[in-house]
Amino acid sequence: MNAFDELVSNFSRLPGIGKKSAIRMVNWVLKQDSAYIHKFSQNLGSIQEKIKPCSVCGVWTEGDPCGICSSPLRDSSIICVVEHSQDVSTIESHGEYKGLYQVLGGLIKPLEGIGPSQLAIPQLINRIKTLNTKEVIIATNPTVEGDTTALYVKKIIQEQVGDQVKISRLATGIPVGGDLEYIDKRTLSLSFSGRIGM
Repeated sequence: MNAFDELVSNFSRLPGIGKKSAIRMVNWVLKQDSAYIHKFSQNLGSIQEKIKPCSVCGVWTEGDPCGICSSPLRDSSIICVVEHSQDVSTIESHGEYKGLYQVLGGLIKPLEGIGPSQLAIPQLINRIKTLNTKEVIIATNPTVEGDTTALYVKKIIQEQVGDQVKISRLATGIPVGGDLEYIDKRTLSLSFSGRIGM
């Protein structure tokens, strides 16, 4: 395999990138200034050393704890539970939500060998107890796995904490089978304002 094909193979592994797109990307890279390519490769090579999950909520961050967890301006009585760190970025980009987050690190997917023990549910329970949380908003995607995980998280919270914490789910402004990453600001805003207990 030559260098061109190897780079095409590397780009093809990125989410949503097929072979044709990867070929276009490699051709674009070859036309760029060598100083830009060098800087890009340095940034890419050091990203895993510089960015780590927050030890508190699990969001990708350069500082630990992250800026959200350490901010005195956030409402610590509300925790929004999301599947991945990119969901936090999506919600934050709209500026509607002012509480804290807990990144689960995935969803319950028995067919893929992912069970509840592989998710950050114990960390969530610990934070609910420590912060005296009043509400937990479950913002997993409205898919079979997302709904299953949401129901499981709700059950564990009720078992461990009781009824003193309100548990809600984002309203159905988000289309079934949709992904938080692609939701527009208005839909996300309506989903938060119209959330319901579960």
